Amino acid sequence: MVGCFPSTPKQLAMTIGCFAVGASLFAIGVHLSYRNIAPQQARIKARNDFVKERLKKKFGNSSVSPTYAILHLSTTEAIQGIIGIMALIPSPINGGSVIAEVDMGSDSSAPSVRATVVQASTIFYDTPATLDKAEKLIAEAAGMGSQLIVFPEAFIGGYPRGSTFGFGVTINGGTSKGRDEFRKYHAAAIGVPGPEVERLAAMARKYKVFLVMGVIERDGYTLYCTVLFFDSQGHYMGKHRKLMPTALERIIWGFGDGSTIPVYETPIGKIGALICWENRMPLLRTALYGKGIEIYCAPTADARDVWQASMTHIALEGGCFVLSANQFCLRKDYPSPPEYIFEDPSPDSVVCAGGSVIISPLGTVLAGPNYDGEALITADLDLGEITRAKFDFDVVGHYARPDVLSLTVRDDPTNPVIYTSVAETEGSQKS
Repeated sequence: MVGCFPSTPKQLAMTIGCFAVGASLFAIGVHLSYRNIAPQQARIKARNDFVKERLKKKFGNSSVSPTYAILHLSTTEAIQGIIGIMALIPSPINGGSVIAEVDMGSDSSAPSVRATVVQASTIFYDTPATLDKAEKLIAEAAGMGSQLIVFPEAFIGGYPRGSTFGFGVTINGGTSKGRDEFRKYHAAAIGVPGPEVERLAAMARKYKVFLVMGVIERDGYTLYCTVLFFDSQGHYMGKHRKLMPTALERIIWGFGDGSTIPVYETPIGKIGALICWENRMPLLRTALYGKGIEIYCAPTADARDVWQASMTHIALEGGCFVLSANQFCLRKDYPSPPEYIFEDPSPDSVVCAGGSVIISPLGTVLAGPNYDGEALITADLDLGEITRAKFDFDVVGHYARPDVLSLTVRDDPTNPVIYTSVAETEGSQKS
């Protein structure tokens, strides 16, 4: 019988081997790596098959206990076992889709969600082709096991950087050329509801994913920068219209109102979104915190380094996961001059460098930021991390002071025209 302490050189060697095995497996478990995405079940099966094969070869029985096996392995066999297990972990690859795996001290009682942010460019003035591209990206992400897929701002319809629509920097009426550019941009936008929304819903249903899609919404002759939400059964859940377009965006986009600031309770968490610089509006963020947002989506067009600081701050402030998706665009992805003009006219010059990122409620960067090209940025979200983060800071809970500071959100639709006869009829029907 082996005692508590090794009494012979052989037992000492076995003990050292045990510690070596344990330390190596621990190092593997906490190792931060970018890995090829194979289905998790396949990796587990490969590991288990390897272990059973080694046990059967050594002892003639694949069911012996791990303790018995370790104590009867030679040092050489222990080392070979470690090498074999490590060989089952894929090495980093150049290109392709990657996932950043971080050990966040996950609790088996808390659910985990695999999420992907898409970093890719619109196909300008070709909405059907952009929808085709979206489906390919959704299929690829779903194939990696993603349950939630977030697309960039204005992915359907396009973000019109490089065009002033004829306004330039002067205060003047629009030119005839600018009006024609707007006509084409208006034609590339989509109605909500409409056939493009139905197709996006079908994609969500086909690939069984929750989908957050940035679009340019056409409502009559006014355009809105909008995010659409779909559940994994293919139901269109609703939308968020950008509340405050930035700078020259106000020339081409209308303003959202308080009626489209939703947070949806889903089986994978409470999901909502704000678009680009409206994420810098503290009161608007607080409106989402007040609804209990857990997975905070931030489609954007901002690829600057400073954007990362904003995303980290929001994750810490809200105690939520932040998923920021941006396009990666080259000059050749945009229409030719003189419609769209950039400082560097070369086709392969970078117009938008991406920077898509996923951040945990404790401010840990789980995946990204990526500035290298079009990519799928993927991470596993341990929803138990939300509770850990809110232990010492719950912005609308124990850390709030409603006796001093409070927020009122006007969440009724603000229609420019109200017909009293219709309103009176609706009121009488309700009573």
